[in-house]
Parts: sequence; C-alpha cells; structure tokens
Amino acid sequence: MLRHFTLEYWIDEGWYVGRLKEVPGIFSQGESLEELEEYIRDAYHLMVEEEVSPRITAQTKEIGVEV
Repeated sequence: MLRHFTLEYWIDEGWYVGRLKEVPGIFSQGESLEELEEYIRDAYHLMVEEEVSPRITAQTKEIGVEV
C-alpha cells in the first residue's frame, strides 16, 4: 500500500534536512534531496516496525499545559 506524506525540508550547512509533517518524530538528513527522501522512508519503516513489535511497553499520562 502506498501512503502519501508531506516532506518538509530545508538546507542547513549544505545538508538537506527534513521531516514528515504528518508523523511526529520522523526526521533525517542527506547530502541530496534524493538521499534525504531515501533516509526519511527508512526512518518511517523503522518507526512502523518498532510500533508493530515494541521492545518496551510505553505508558501514557494526560497532562495539562498552561497556554
């Protein structure tokens, strides 16, 4: 199945740095835009694999933040 995400990227000291806007925590960098896209895909697949077979059990807690 093919899913589409928004790759937000910028150039920082010659490196293409980016993130998937719809998936928090998926960041990477590459020497070219093509390399960044490859590494972002790899990071996404690693995250999905981790969710399917987690090594640790994470807990959650709702907290309030004054805004």
